[in-house]
Amino acid sequence: MTVVCYPPKQSNMRRLFKNLALALFRGRYASRSFSKWLVLLFDSMLFFVSFWIYILVKYIYHLSDLNIVAEIPHLVTLFLAFLINSFIFDSYKGLVRYSGFGDIKKIGFVCLGMFIMVFMAKYICVRYTAIPINYWFVSYTETIFVAMLTFISMTFSRLIIRRIYNENISHKQEPINTIIYGAGDAGIVTKKAVEQDTSCYYNIIAFVDDSNNKVGKMINGVPVYKPYKVINKEFIDKYDIKMFIFAIPSLDYKKRRIIINEIVDLGVDVKSVPFLNNWIDNNLTADQIEEIKIEDLLGREPIVLGKENVTEGLKGKVIMVTGAAGSIGSEICRQVLHYKPKKLILVDQAESPLYDIQFELRNNEPYRSFNVPMEFVIGNVKDSIKMREVFSKHQPQIVYHAAAYKHVPLMEEFPYEAVFVNVLGTKNVADLAIEFGVEKFVMVSTDKAVNPTNVMGATKRIAEIYTQSRKAEKTAFVTTRFGNVLGSNGSVIPLFKKQLANGGPLTVTDRNIIRYFMTIPEACSLVLEAGVMGEREDIFVFDMGEPVKIYDLAKKMIKLSHKQNIEIEITGLRPGEKLYEELLSTKENTIPTEHAKIMRAKVRRYTEEEVNEKIDTLINLIPTCDDFKIVAQMKNIVPEFISNNSVYSCLDKKEN
Repeated sequence: MTVVCYPPKQSNMRRLFKNLALALFRGRYASRSFSKWLVLLFDSMLFFVSFWIYILVKYIYHLSDLNIVAEIPHLVTLFLAFLINSFIFDSYKGLVRYSGFGDIKKIGFVCLGMFIMVFMAKYICVRYTAIPINYWFVSYTETIFVAMLTFISMTFSRLIIRRIYNENISHKQEPINTIIYGAGDAGIVTKKAVEQDTSCYYNIIAFVDDSNNKVGKMINGVPVYKPYKVINKEFIDKYDIKMFIFAIPSLDYKKRRIIINEIVDLGVDVKSVPFLNNWIDNNLTADQIEEIKIEDLLGREPIVLGKENVTEGLKGKVIMVTGAAGSIGSEICRQVLHYKPKKLILVDQAESPLYDIQFELRNNEPYRSFNVPMEFVIGNVKDSIKMREVFSKHQPQIVYHAAAYKHVPLMEEFPYEAVFVNVLGTKNVADLAIEFGVEKFVMVSTDKAVNPTNVMGATKRIAEIYTQSRKAEKTAFVTTRFGNVLGSNGSVIPLFKKQLANGGPLTVTDRNIIRYFMTIPEACSLVLEAGVMGEREDIFVFDMGEPVKIYDLAKKMIKLSHKQNIEIEITGLRPGEKLYEELLSTKENTIPTEHAKIMRAKVRRYTEEEVNEKIDTLINLIPTCDDFKIVAQMKNIVPEFISNNSVYSCLDKKEN
């Protein structure tokens, strides 16, 4: 039997109340709340009605004995008590259309307070005055009955108004038939939150839960099913399900990912309730229920790193971040602020992005509340004069070097710039770190530095080689390598989002191309953790789980977008691009650390003398702007650098 959103037939009495409510709410009251004084007047009317209903019931069998004039003093006394308690408990200040348990509790306090006040007043009059109590007061039993009738009438009036408003007035759109995964407390709170949403009409068809104690039962009139009963095409089509909301934030990640993929494949929109500590003022609203992101469909459980070591390593230190306005650099800055450094220096050559991160960190919570002094510096790492000024003025103790050119096809076209920034820039910052006695120099590298097939990856490997070869008494050089970062500037997911917004197609270079992924916060947590646990010349790699096929990623994003007829176009590998990236994550090439997800890479070590000679030769070629000579020297430094799909492949052939 199909669940209908509106009752097919209404009684005359219900239709009358509904039409009255519609007339009351339409027009200028449809988009705003009633004045609190109108609510108080409405409550007072309900009190009067409750009082006279009780009087009529009291004299129902002997109406001839009813003396209305004699009841007026009783009414005045009770009404004064009601009015005073209404002001005490603010029962009239709530928004009637959003009435909930908190409002009902206030009404209960008003009615209870009314009885207590009358009780005390009557007791005082009997004990200390000669006031005729029978003239002004009804009996205690009668007071209780009036209070109960008032409570019932006020409660039901609010619930009826809320129900009429939610079902017939606030929802101008078609109902969104919805399933909630989780029949526990979070699921019930979710149902309440979405039903109060005035922008959409969520019609809750079913709860889904694995608990045998809940399956087969009803929650607020909504049945609870096992997952397999609901997550199938027959059920989805039968009830025209449009939305699926996860209300179990702590659900096992692997199971959650499997279920989300199944639902997405059925063409249903998916949302998720955030963790309790992310609720605003411990309350959940429909606005806080989040769209499922593509990250939720990727095949790896998020990695959480410890904070104790990082706190010990960063607290009270002067920290400098190069490339501080970039995706990685800016997130490093955000996370560093949580560890209460003495000062944070943010260096970047991009004016507008640096302004954006400056505005964010100085004006948004929680960063503003940390009260950490911050310096924002416009400067390029390849400018040794400017970098020396920064080191001399601020005397950093820890440096996170995230400044780099990273786009493979662009750097394949401009090797001069890649070497200038990624190699010479790193050399400048590393040399100054030694000169000014920096404790830790943490370099942000990439998986593309492993067996590089492009200029960008080769420059990052040369930068690794240089920092590893430095011999310094005070400065420890640490390198971190990781794969592609979800949502970073220029990465595949923002590109796909733009292409989807433009109606497609989504461009994939090869059907078989694969990449490792992690989120920006995870990547930066790794950098901070490595900076603390790393020793001299360490290169850390990350257990990033299973690689992801970019073609499959594109298909999933199309399904999440619910856009029809979006095609995937295979464009061919770009210059310098390879089908897969390597992280040296095999047991033969890595050494375990105290953290199960972080490993030390075993790589070839170079002497400082041979590195200096080769890199000086490379840097001296920069002024020539001769890309082929520059790349040839890069291949001399990094023998495993074999160009792929590039004009520089001819240099490999000559070497052979």
